[in-house]
Formats: sequence, structure tokens, C-alpha cells
Amino acid sequence: MESDTATTPRQSATATPVSEQEISELVDRFYARVRSDEEIGPIFNAVIDDWPEHLALLKRFWSTVLNTTGQYKGDPMMKHLGLSLDPQHFRRWLELFADTAQQTMPPDHAALIIGKAERIAQNFMAGIAYMRR
Repeated sequence: MESDTATTPRQSATATPVSEQEISELVDRFYARVRSDEEIGPIFNAVIDDWPEHLALLKRFWSTVLNTTGQYKGDPMMKHLGLSLDPQHFRRWLELFADTAQQTMPPDHAALIIGKAERIAQNFMAGIAYMRR
């Protein structure tokens, strides 16, 4: 039997694209948790002066990552190099992120964004480790 996916372009690994509303809700809820988290909250609160502006930037970032909208222009790796982030901070970030995604998104969308977040975190940890050497 022939699959029709060969003739149908796919935008993502899910049946429907992640909506901008889903991205917005995830970012808002997740960073509310980050800001109040005892372990990673102080790190981010110390460097982010304007949370509403930063949340808008993060929504553009995730829109670009998930839906290739091109809304985000920047270098997130360079922004994170100056922070005192260690592997345990990334683990905590990912734990909160996955939990929030699973609470706010359909399972296929949550799995997609969690997978992308894990790959981004791995790249950031590798970049930070390299720069510290």
C-alpha cells in the first residue's frame, strides 16, 4: 500500500501545526514558573529587566522554531553564554518546561516542543562547556 505522505508536504511531526495561541500560553505559564522557581528563578530574574518584552521575544523564538515563521532574529546561544548556568540548571529548566508543555498542549504538540527544547538545551550546554574551557 502506498502512503499519501510522500505527496503531501509536512510542516511538522504533528497532524496540525502548533498555534501561536498555544505557544503564547506555554511561554506565559512556563516563565511564570521559572520566575518563581527557587533554583533557576534568581538566575533569570537577575538579567531580565523587562519580562513582558522578553516573553514576546520568546514567543517569536518558539514560533520560528516550531513553525519556521522567521519572526525571531537573534543568537540565543550568545545570550546564554554569559549566564552562570550549569547542567543542573538546564535539567530544572527542562523539567519545568516538559511539565508545563504537557499541561497546556495536546500530547503530540507537547512531545514536539519538548523534543526541540531538549535538543536546544543539549546544544547550549555543549556551547557553554566549550566556552568555559
